[in-house]
Amino acid sequence: MAQDKAQTAGKCPVMHGSMTTTERAVKQWWPKSLNLDILHQHDARINPMAPDFDYKEEVKKLDFVALKKDLIALMTDSQDWWPADWGHYGGLMIRMTWHAAGTYRTTDGRGGAGTGNLRFAPLNSWPDNTNLDKARRLLWPIKRKYGNKLSWADLIAYAGTIAYESMGLKTFGFGFGREDIWNPEKDIYWGSEKEFLAPSNNPNSRYSGVRDLENPLAAVTLGLIYVNPQGVDGQPDPVRTAHDVRTTFARMAMNDEETVALTAGGHTVGKAHGNGNDAHLGPEPEGGEVHDQGLGWLNKRTRGVGNEAVTSGLEGAWTTEPTKWDNGYFHLLLNYEWELKKSPAGAWQWEPINIKEEDKPVDAENSGVKQNPIMTDADMAMKMDPEYRKISERFYKDPDYFSETFARAWFKLTHRDMGPKARYIGPEVPSEDLIWQDPVPSGSTSYDVNAVKKKIADSGLSVSELVTTAWDSARTYRDSDKRGGANGARIRLAPQRSWAGNETNRLNKVLGILEGIASQTGASVADVIVLAGNVGVEQAASAAGVDITVPFSPGRGDASQDMTDVESFDVLEPVHDGFRNWLKQSYAVTAEEMMLDRAQLMGLTASEMTVLVGGMRVMGTNHGGTSHGVFTDRVGQLTNDFFINLTDMNYSWDPIDDNLYEIRDRQSGDTVWTATRADLVFGSNSILRAFAELYAQDDNHEKFVHDFVSVWTKVMNADRYDLA
Repeated sequence: MAQDKAQTAGKCPVMHGSMTTTERAVKQWWPKSLNLDILHQHDARINPMAPDFDYKEEVKKLDFVALKKDLIALMTDSQDWWPADWGHYGGLMIRMTWHAAGTYRTTDGRGGAGTGNLRFAPLNSWPDNTNLDKARRLLWPIKRKYGNKLSWADLIAYAGTIAYESMGLKTFGFGFGREDIWNPEKDIYWGSEKEFLAPSNNPNSRYSGVRDLENPLAAVTLGLIYVNPQGVDGQPDPVRTAHDVRTTFARMAMNDEETVALTAGGHTVGKAHGNGNDAHLGPEPEGGEVHDQGLGWLNKRTRGVGNEAVTSGLEGAWTTEPTKWDNGYFHLLLNYEWELKKSPAGAWQWEPINIKEEDKPVDAENSGVKQNPIMTDADMAMKMDPEYRKISERFYKDPDYFSETFARAWFKLTHRDMGPKARYIGPEVPSEDLIWQDPVPSGSTSYDVNAVKKKIADSGLSVSELVTTAWDSARTYRDSDKRGGANGARIRLAPQRSWAGNETNRLNKVLGILEGIASQTGASVADVIVLAGNVGVEQAASAAGVDITVPFSPGRGDASQDMTDVESFDVLEPVHDGFRNWLKQSYAVTAEEMMLDRAQLMGLTASEMTVLVGGMRVMGTNHGGTSHGVFTDRVGQLTNDFFINLTDMNYSWDPIDDNLYEIRDRQSGDTVWTATRADLVFGSNSILRAFAELYAQDDNHEKFVHDFVSVWTKVMNADRYDLA
């Protein structure tokens, strides 16, 4: 017994590392396994709030006036444990808001400030977010005071906005309504680099060609929000940096004018910190000790704040009065020549030549000392790039125009991932409809729904035509930034009407008939398109022996071409659709991985994805009318044949190429069906097969139909925020 104790003494009684996490253990041992975890990343069991908790209703009870008053007071109060530069936290709060919102990218709609994700890894520990943990801790007393009526996501976005107001900017407005998540977002691809701030010539670079940034990424490297302040790969060159700035901000949904406004406005206040040795900084929040209590980058050798702080490594303010909203940024940038120098921390920065004493900002801690202002390489791009220079000079000559343009761009930055204005809450929501909000007018609810359904049923359109058109209209929805969907019927407008994935000839035929029905009945085209899909599903279910009515809520409106920013909608074009078994071309990523990504963007679970694919296949909705995965001889009927035949062991599955398979009768050797990876994954992946077997059971055909209708309705109503 003594020997046993000696052998086990000091051994940990719990498992460590990847073996404590099923997801990582499976990927470690079987890297080809499809990871479905992103479809369930915000499982209700993770959320500590009661099932009936509705943040949209709670935030309406918030005392908005008191909150603003408290935030304005905070900007100059609480100077004890983390004293502010010049006694004002505005610069810190603005940087926090910017870095939360600035992760948004148009390509997949992911990122942004809409979930409070800045609280969690990896964002809370990115090098570019150094010391933003202090900003959130300064906000904690306010969050504690207002409790469930104020989400972290709203507070993080609002704090920077109020910081600007406290320094003299007339802001454009603010909308509350961002609901917090409770664990990190696992669906966001931040890049393939194996280290933070890796140069673009590293083996895992996000660049190809001359300087082509990988989609869907926006930042220049892992760990930065947008560009390297010292220049491309840390080498100053404002012209080259201008290219990075333009690409990054375009992927954040900003044009050149908005880019200059945001760059200048972001640097009109506050300062950069690099007056110390970054080797003295402790680990980031996720790497800290338990007694650090979630605070990171702690300097335990010196004060680590004020004139001893290191964040970006650059040191200095951009303007003469860094706690005041003014036009000083352009005054200094355009009226002085600038030269490269090294900060005390060794970072490249630009400093003015022969600057007048009155143009120098006072030291952040000692008002009797003046310091040189600085510019980053991105700031110098606003002067050196010809187009940016023109805009900078226009802003310099017209400060009011600059202020208005910045206020609007800041509003866009902090709200771009919130979706339509119908989701905004609070007294500061602007009345103006902005085109980037994808406005849709209200639709009629007074027409006879059953009369419309009868006209659709008598139209001669097939189940496939009805279902496919409704699906194509709704599938553009992205839960990441609440864009797309069936509301607005933009499938009939540019650019969607000509998208290859929408099969123009079929679409034009169906729309011609449905638009006529809308005109005759007073319903919107958007409602008629969805009703048409519902009619198709009901017909397919009835043909399979199940009578069911698909739920429907009228009231969708029809957007006009003037309400539609064609360039903005280009990024929503599908280049694959596993639900319709279609790839626009061959890709490095497998068909099932792309289907998984689309399902996640649409807000679907793994079981919902499974039932949708099975139903879409048997109703004959494949792009181009292909028969891949149509495992039935009753096409057009909503049967569970897809699952029955997929799991039937009388067949074998033989590859023809990377994405095409023949399904053969084991005895005769005859080819019975063909399939793609997006079909066979429901038999090969153990989790998806569990769902497929459920729906293949003899007693579950009716359950399959009801489940399909439920998920179908979810997809059709995904963008109906008026129903929430």
